[in-house]
Amino acid sequence: MDKIRVLIAEDERLLRETLAELLAREPDLQIVAKAGNGRDALIDALAHQPDVVLTDLQMPKMDGIELTGELRAQLPQTAVVVLTHYDDDENLFGALKAGALSYVLKDAPPEKIVSVIREAHAGEGYLSPGLTNRVVSEFRRIDTMARGQRKLFKALTRRETEVLEALATGLRNRQIAQRLGLAEKTVRNHISSILGKLQANDRTAAALIAARHGFGRPPTEK
Repeated sequence: MDKIRVLIAEDERLLRETLAELLAREPDLQIVAKAGNGRDALIDALAHQPDVVLTDLQMPKMDGIELTGELRAQLPQTAVVVLTHYDDDENLFGALKAGALSYVLKDAPPEKIVSVIREAHAGEGYLSPGLTNRVVSEFRRIDTMARGQRKLFKALTRRETEVLEALATGLRNRQIAQRLGLAEKTVRNHISSILGKLQANDRTAAALIAARHGFGRPPTEK
């Protein structure tokens, strides 16, 4: 049976070596590299292409969240397991949004860390106790916000929807007017109405909201 190939990214040398010793005892796990910072971890990962990367969050040169994003972009087949002291929302959701499959607190028993690595290799995620409810609450909040925005879109007239579609592609008022055969003043009036109905502060915010719902593409911010 092929072993699960693991890379450890941890800036604390003692903990890094302790983790390596722990995993080395498991007959189905193989340590392919150990890195003391995020940049070296990425270089080693690209060289060894591990099955699982076990990473800390706070590291020099490149933190764990940035490392996770780079790994997901360049090695999508590699599962990322975060092992950290931090249980705050910023780090938790930052890591998950970057693509981490599992988020484990460092007070977890050694056998749990080992089992999470095996589960990650099988495509199964894990969150330390106490974190799951917060993630569920965040998804509910996002879903509620999305449903609310969908209701706002229903308030738009057909012409306002056409203007918003053009706005979301990055067109200026004059270009929108030419495309839709309208006076530029009429376009401005439509945009003013759209901003009010979508509860958007400006045209860029409205375009970004529209893009998230499949309109056009996000505008390039200068």
